[in-house]
Parts: sequence; structure tokens; C-alpha cells
Amino acid sequence: MGRAGRSAVAERLPKLRTDLGLDFVVINGENASGGRGLTGAHARLLFEAGADAITLGDHAFDQKDMLQYAETEPRIIRPLNFAKTAPGKGARVLNATNGRRVLVTQVLGQVFMKRAYDDPFSAVDTALKTHGGSVQAVLVDMHCEATSEKMAMGHWCDGRASLVVGTHTHIPTGDAQILPGGTGYLTDAGMCGDYDSVIGMQKLEPLRRFITGMPKDRFEPAAGPATLSGAFVETDDRTGKAKSITMVRTGGRLQESLPNV
Repeated sequence: MGRAGRSAVAERLPKLRTDLGLDFVVINGENASGGRGLTGAHARLLFEAGADAITLGDHAFDQKDMLQYAETEPRIIRPLNFAKTAPGKGARVLNATNGRRVLVTQVLGQVFMKRAYDDPFSAVDTALKTHGGSVQAVLVDMHCEATSEKMAMGHWCDGRASLVVGTHTHIPTGDAQILPGGTGYLTDAGMCGDYDSVIGMQKLEPLRRFITGMPKDRFEPAAGPATLSGAFVETDDRTGKAKSITMVRTGGRLQESLPNV
């Protein structure tokens, strides 16, 4: 989320990759550039920090250069059920360490969203049937408002995905679990950003709008010390199922919580 989140990733991800022995890292970057979208330059910064893939979201193309960048950079994953003519791909098979392959896909939910996106469940089902048998792990990023829709996607993918993780609402949830069929699940990974804020934005203008109903200024990303939030998942190469899942929250205002490995 904004400069604070980018800085937290750039500073901490290289050490996390080493300390946790990470084989594959996915970052949701759709708010990384000023809180709205992602530029090519900022995408490159996240890749240089250690990301293997970057997912987007409903702000996927707010930054106009992403229209071209998504066509030329296979590690960018835009929503699978976005407009059919949108550039880029919503599902990619990418290389991890030791020749292993990971399917990364993202979909937008329909509940409380500003636009009527195509059915996310059938979109994910098609991606899993197309690519699922040829990879060692599958990650589904469910980008939506409603926790119920995120949980429904987790159960829809249970046994067919390694991890279903929610994004978009910026607030980390405490429900990391392995579902009965072996899929790791977390309702929302939370943001990498300054939590002394209103979901990553400086507090004054959101408060003014809630209290008075009237806008005055633009929303601006909060720039204080950032918490890096996410999930650490260990998977079984043979089955593709999750063996463990742990929430990761380090730095900033939230209590540090790193997995013991």
C-alpha cells in the first residue's frame, strides 16, 4: 500500500526469503503506486526485492502503463474474470525452485463490488481443470469485499488448490487454517503498509467523509512505519496440498508474528 508498503517489502522480503527458505513469493501489488494500481517501475522494484509473481485487482489498470506492461511481463497476474479484452493473463504457471511449477490465479468477487464481474467460481474452476494437474502448487488470490464470498471460494477449491487467500479489504484476519480437503486458507492476508491509517490512507480525509458526508481532498497513502503482512505456507510437492499455514506480520504497529521453522 503506497510508498510505505513498497519500502517495507524492499527492506524485509530478501531476509524473509532467506530466513524462511521461501521457494516462491506472491505479492498483491494493486495498491502499491499511490494506493491506486501499480506502475511498471514499482512492479520491477517488487520483483527485485524477491517477488516471483504479482497479482493485481479491481485497480489493475488505474496506472496506464500497466496496460502495456501486463502484456510483456508474464509474472503479472491480472484478475481472471476482468474484461475479456483486458491485457495480460489471469492465470499463469510459473517456475519455482528445483524445477517445480506453481499455478497462480486471481479472481474478483461479485458481492459489494463496484462492477458486475463475471462469475469467479466458474472462472477458477476452468483454470484449475486446465492447469492443476501439471503443477506442484496452486495459489488462488480471491480479491473481494465479502468474507463470506472468500470463504466460499476456499471451500470451492478445497482439495484442488494449495492455498486460497483473500485480498482487497487490507485488514489481516486471524483464521489461517487448513480446510478438510487439504487447502490452506486465510480470509485476508492484510496489507503491507502503515496501519496508523484508514486501510492505508491518511486518516483526516476518510474521517471527514464519514463524519460530514462531504469530500474535500484526495485520499493519500499513509507514510508511517509499515507492517509487512502475509501468509507462510508449506506444501506437499506430491499432492499439492498444504502441510502448514502461518500468518506473517512483522514491523510497524502490529505485533510481530513470524513462523517457527
